[in-house]
Amino acid sequence: MSESAHPVDRARRRFLLEAGIGLGSLSLLELINGGVLAQTTGQAMDFGVLGTGHVPARAKRVIMLHMLGAMSHVDTFDYKPTLVEMHGQEMPPSVRETQRLSTMSNGQSAFPILAPLRPFQQRGESGAWVSDFLPYIGSIADELCLVKSVHTEHVNHDPASKFLHTGFQLAGRPSAGAWVSYALGSDNRDLPNFVVMNSGTSQGVPQDSAIWGTGFLPSNHQGVEFRAAEDPVLYVNNPDGIEQPDRRAMLDALTDVARLQHEASNDPEVLSQVSQYEMAYRMQRSVPEIADISDEPEHVLELYGPDVHTPGTFARNCLIARRLCESGVKYQTLFGLGWDHHLSIKHNFPLRCREIDQPAAALVMDLKQRGLLEDTLVLFGSEFGRTPFAQGHLDNPGVGRDHHGGGFTWWLAGGGVKAGFTFGETDEFAYNIVENPVHIHDLNATLLHILGIDHERLTFRFQGRDYRLTDVHGSVVHGILA
Repeated sequence: MSESAHPVDRARRRFLLEAGIGLGSLSLLELINGGVLAQTTGQAMDFGVLGTGHVPARAKRVIMLHMLGAMSHVDTFDYKPTLVEMHGQEMPPSVRETQRLSTMSNGQSAFPILAPLRPFQQRGESGAWVSDFLPYIGSIADELCLVKSVHTEHVNHDPASKFLHTGFQLAGRPSAGAWVSYALGSDNRDLPNFVVMNSGTSQGVPQDSAIWGTGFLPSNHQGVEFRAAEDPVLYVNNPDGIEQPDRRAMLDALTDVARLQHEASNDPEVLSQVSQYEMAYRMQRSVPEIADISDEPEHVLELYGPDVHTPGTFARNCLIARRLCESGVKYQTLFGLGWDHHLSIKHNFPLRCREIDQPAAALVMDLKQRGLLEDTLVLFGSEFGRTPFAQGHLDNPGVGRDHHGGGFTWWLAGGGVKAGFTFGETDEFAYNIVENPVHIHDLNATLLHILGIDHERLTFRFQGRDYRLTDVHGSVVHGILA
């Protein structure tokens, strides 16, 4: 393309690129130093735009376990004797009317309290209350930091999930994993820096790649989905008739063309796309090695439970997460699907708990026994919680619980957080927060801080504005840090 071709488009592109200031303007430098050009020049590993970060890091990597659909905090971690004592009685309007209801229950004429579905026990030396639904997680209570005062404005799954992962309720913003990859770079050039895995069935709860997308950040920071299939990552293997030398020659030619195109357009996305092709080439060897668990000792497989032998289960994904952690992958999100229990919670909730209880506990213990937990942050929770009152009639076998964003529980482990510790409190109905509220923006600000990132200083200029994961909100929750 000649310099005079498409002058309006060229001028527009140059203006947009040169208008970027702060960290946004460093995306090209990050791609050159650690991206596709570094692969051909032998330059050093990609350290992102921040290198070692703003503050001393407590952890090097993150594993987020998201129970998509909203696990009931009332039936798992937030024990309230009042709900047992008042089972079947009307939820006091003075309590209930403080929170927004979803359309699923706001037309009800009665709001009877539904007691926890199973008893709670105090676990470990910390005495944390954990439901009998989760005996394995209860057995590691002294490793956990329970945050019982998380809250969000949203009561519908799609905006709440996007808000949790991107800090905004609509598609188009970078996810936390993309921000971390962009800021801190990669510890393993043969694996994606941000991996996503799913298990279970969605039961109609929306989920799309916007939750793990890059938004306006360079596209090579996109989360890569590992599937339960012969080919865990789409489009990595060569098509029929294409051999490795052919693919290598094609990528070399593509890199040469990309250099020329980048010199003409100064568009960093050109290099970002080529870096993804190169990553796919390297993953042809690295991904099968990670997915193959045949070298795992029998006692480790037993730790994760019988489902670990079945690809695509939460147990198998937790084991692969540990293997990815050992290989230097910085950010992982594991979705456990199927937690939207508007109906038949008495039947379905025990099934979901059984699927995730042993594997989640095993992941924490496996990381600890390998010396990885101290610099890995594990988080476990949902986009919101569920109501202490019933959705439907108590005498209906199909009774359930509705969405509730006003106060619910997450737990964290490792990564410099306090172990055997409980932070925040809801009222006697597990409905309103009465102590130490933690907003979703606060949770994300704390996550970044643990990785050595100041959430107010990690920004990217896009369309004339500096954006960040926590928007213009969020505070680090120092009370949970060891």
